[in-house]
Amino acid sequence: MDRRFFSQLLAFGAGLFTTTQIAAKDDAADNENRADTPEANTPVSSAASSGLPVTVSDFVGQAAARLPRASFDYVTTGSEDEVTLRDNVEAFRRIRVLPPLLHGVNQTDLSTTVLGQKISMPVLLAPVAALRMLHPEGVMASARAATRAGTICAASSSALNSVEEIGRSSAGPKWFQVYVPRKRDVAAKLVARAEAAGFKAIVVTVDLGERKDADLRNRFTVPKDMLLKHLRDVGFSHLTDRNSHEELNAFNAAAWDISLNVDFFRWLRGVTKLPILLKGVLSPDAAQQAVDLGLNGIIVSNHGGRRLDGMPASIDVLHEVAQAVDGKIEILMDGGVRRGGDAMKALAYGAKAVLIGRPQAWALAAGGEAGVKRVLDILRDELTNAMIASGCATVDDVNASLLRV
Repeated sequence: MDRRFFSQLLAFGAGLFTTTQIAAKDDAADNENRADTPEANTPVSSAASSGLPVTVSDFVGQAAARLPRASFDYVTTGSEDEVTLRDNVEAFRRIRVLPPLLHGVNQTDLSTTVLGQKISMPVLLAPVAALRMLHPEGVMASARAATRAGTICAASSSALNSVEEIGRSSAGPKWFQVYVPRKRDVAAKLVARAEAAGFKAIVVTVDLGERKDADLRNRFTVPKDMLLKHLRDVGFSHLTDRNSHEELNAFNAAAWDISLNVDFFRWLRGVTKLPILLKGVLSPDAAQQAVDLGLNGIIVSNHGGRRLDGMPASIDVLHEVAQAVDGKIEILMDGGVRRGGDAMKALAYGAKAVLIGRPQAWALAAGGEAGVKRVLDILRDELTNAMIASGCATVDDVNASLLRV
């Protein structure tokens, strides 16, 4: 990351939205010609241009204006031809809502429980890597925003803050998403540290491997100081400043287990008493595996279209997965949620809640903690409106009878 730009971010702080606080012209020039990504084409409303964002899409332009191109593209783009990235969003648009007549309500209760934790609304913050490259406070700002919104922050072990830093950042409930070190002793200590830091669940992402054209073109890389801190925070304490950036990148590329199988989850159950969620489920068979392993929850997800291009949209497989599971395990979903109405459609198809990744990242880049809180408030308001318009007083009233494809 450009050091001068990072210094500007440090000076900006959280909660800044107006155009007078956008980076200088030479930084903005780095963000030109971004029409090659689906989300970058999203128009910014006049309301957002003059001040407070009113939709998730309003944050996209603000994030683009504040971030170096490589960082913006890292968050925003998808794998290869971005078929799955686009379909995640478009699949929600194909689903129509047909509310019942004479079933009006004038207020709603959005609260629900996930893994026994009561939250104010069925929208959680998804684990997103490298958040500290988007804002100096990174995932710690996200965690504080989630606490203020009364929901859960699922923090990535690759967010570039230590598990202890994230744990101390807020009093609200947090989950820890772990990328698994090949060295099982390092992995075991990391999970134990998450438990000691007060995290309430462990999320394991299993759809691994990534090839993104934009990252290759931009030669995206985590700055040396951040990468070194990250690796040492995970538990690779033998690494030092004497290691070159190239050495650290090579070590990082080989440090993680990308071939997880059922034996790993049996091992994980033996080293923690925390609830375990499997992230990356897209089929009834995979969901049944999670049930058979005695896991506590699954997240229907294609990793936001960042992994294997051509995978189905999360919302397109959610109902089938939920029917197969039949209440034996809690189901969440991420991928493509851009409106509160999208969250309602996911609830109708059997999800307990949804998680937001890119909306969180854009909002964080645009305004730090205040930005993330704002995007959660927007989704809350939109979901409230959708439920009132659909005659649903509580989230339990939302069901598949409301939907038409």
